[in-house]
Amino acid sequence: MSFLYHIINAEINNYVHSLYKIISLRKTFILVFIRVLVCISFIAFSHFKSNGQSFFVPSDTLNKTRFNTALAFSAATYAGFSIGLYNIWYKKFDQEPFHLFNDWGEWNHMDKAGHVHTAYLQGVLCFKGAKWTGLDKKKSLLTGVIFGTLFQSTIEAMDGFSSKWGFSIPDMAANLAGTGIFASQQHFWDDQRISIKISSIPVNHPKTTIISENGHAVSSPDERAQMLFGTNYFERFLKDYNAQTYWASVNVHAFLHEGNRWPEWLNVAFGYGAENMYGGYKNKWEEDGALFSLGDTKYPRYYQFYIGMDIDLPKLHPKNPFLKTICSVFNIFKIPSPALEINTQGEIKFHLFR
Repeated sequence: MSFLYHIINAEINNYVHSLYKIISLRKTFILVFIRVLVCISFIAFSHFKSNGQSFFVPSDTLNKTRFNTALAFSAATYAGFSIGLYNIWYKKFDQEPFHLFNDWGEWNHMDKAGHVHTAYLQGVLCFKGAKWTGLDKKKSLLTGVIFGTLFQSTIEAMDGFSSKWGFSIPDMAANLAGTGIFASQQHFWDDQRISIKISSIPVNHPKTTIISENGHAVSSPDERAQMLFGTNYFERFLKDYNAQTYWASVNVHAFLHEGNRWPEWLNVAFGYGAENMYGGYKNKWEEDGALFSLGDTKYPRYYQFYIGMDIDLPKLHPKNPFLKTICSVFNIFKIPSPALEINTQGEIKFHLFR
């Protein structure tokens, strides 16, 4: 299988290089996307058998071949990401002695929600990978916690030595919260009754003309959004916090009495979002030497809270191991469905898809 590692690692490196050319807002989402790609890459090998056992079925006992394969792949991936991340990203900026950085409140805390989601996802994926090799529950849980925390902590540590950022205690707290949400559920319930998910519905940013403070230049919220978040859906999905919503998707069936008739796959989801953000803390920016500002009256930055329905894909219980893997991988996304929004502007809105 060594040729497989070389191929996948080569593809990962290519994705890292291409993504970092277009993405500069948050590194966290890049890692989420690439790890999903890694999961999907394994799905391509649907006919692979290990000691006569289907590739997608977790081993009942420790499978040394699988364990060594997973260990080598994880080590290579972690080393590749760490070295690549430093050389492609951090090397461009001056290095300083380790220092702290307080970014609490940036992007109305949406980036912190992103850290929770990413750490939770990494914990779940690493746990399932360990179970796939045949490790018992306790060791698999420990693997999920350690590796889920390790991936995120590496980024925070590199930030701590960079002149542009610093070690963010709020970011690290969000990382630990995400890992903790995964670990506590797996320990006490042996299941993920509350899944942390993401959705992203494209936002049509206003094209209203804005005049610079010196009166000699014009721009618009839409032009500012293109500068910050890109122009295509892929870029906007990863970077536009105005479009993103983070969800706690609750499996109601699991909390009701045994034998209840609530569909096992039908969840109630509670979401968190924010809007009218065209800067980390304020809607002020510089463009070609001209200063622009969006008034708080017309473009107030506000919080959004949602309640809606969702589908817990693994609880559909597909019989095919391949489809089970597909459902597990894509369960990190909330299925677009009707939702009710209550926001800090005092508004109540209904969304057909959110």
